[in-house]
Amino acid sequence: MRYIDNDLANKTILITGGAGFIGSNLAFYFQKNHPDARVVVLDSFRSGETLSNGNLKSFGHFKNLIGFRGEVISGDINDKSLLGQLESNYHFDYFFHEAAISDTTALEQDLMIKTNLNAYKDLLDMARRHGANMIYASSGATYGDAPSPQMVGREAPQNVYGFSKLMMDHLSRDVMKKQDNISIVGLRYFNVYGPREFFKNKTASMVIQFGHQILSGKNPKLFEGSNKILRDFIYIEDIIQANILAMEPKESGIYNVGTGKARSFQSIVDILQKELGTDFACEYMPNPFVGRYQFHTEADIAPTIEGLGYTPKYELEDGIKAYISEIKRMYEEEVK
Repeated sequence: MRYIDNDLANKTILITGGAGFIGSNLAFYFQKNHPDARVVVLDSFRSGETLSNGNLKSFGHFKNLIGFRGEVISGDINDKSLLGQLESNYHFDYFFHEAAISDTTALEQDLMIKTNLNAYKDLLDMARRHGANMIYASSGATYGDAPSPQMVGREAPQNVYGFSKLMMDHLSRDVMKKQDNISIVGLRYFNVYGPREFFKNKTASMVIQFGHQILSGKNPKLFEGSNKILRDFIYIEDIIQANILAMEPKESGIYNVGTGKARSFQSIVDILQKELGTDFACEYMPNPFVGRYQFHTEADIAPTIEGLGYTPKYELEDGIKAYISEIKRMYEEEVK
């Protein structure tokens, strides 16, 4: 679906983290809907490097970009010489900044702040010099265990990832006050699911993880009380919609991107089983994260509707139905 009528011919777009989940979906959106735009993807791509928790440092994967015909650059946003080369070799009109250490369980506070906050400042400074609008990924993790509905201005991050994103938002607001030739929009994503997330491994959504459990013939495993553990699950197409609308916002700002509705993990399993034609009994486990676990998230999207013209299109049932063929394909090609 095309979300704006703007003519992007002769416009140059940088997507950092463009081989990741959301970045690669943005790249293909532009290729399909605005083929005359010049799209440059920057990603560090995955290596064998891991964090102390054992998870990969980078989830970018070439398979997310198979079929993409734009420019692809491998590099780290912490590399100031690389950023200098980008600034010299291109004139960007829009920045979509998705690159980050996105693992909420990562313990490396220094790397998290350096990558998520300090490198963002370098990119924001470049955007200002280019006169380019900045759209960047903030996160619902900024809210921590704040009560629902989560509203901008009521943050209480519980991990360094959420803290780093909140500090990005503070920096952005400071620049908004003194910069009027570009727009800056931070998008606080809630629980995103959809195609091209598989290579996030254990940090991929429970939609695909439950889907693959069921396809392998295993009983879905949930925490006890999963019918009462609620999240604002949002399908990738609505995330893309928000990003594209943020290219020319009514007003710079920080906006929640969710559906505005909280749904349970039990609902995910029930919908998947209906779509897959299965009826496995669920297995329930004690929740070891009680006391440090969000039991209810629900985005306040009224400002997003007003400021961006955003309206979520996908209920959880719609999103899983649209996603189911890709869940099956990834199971056959990557899991089975």
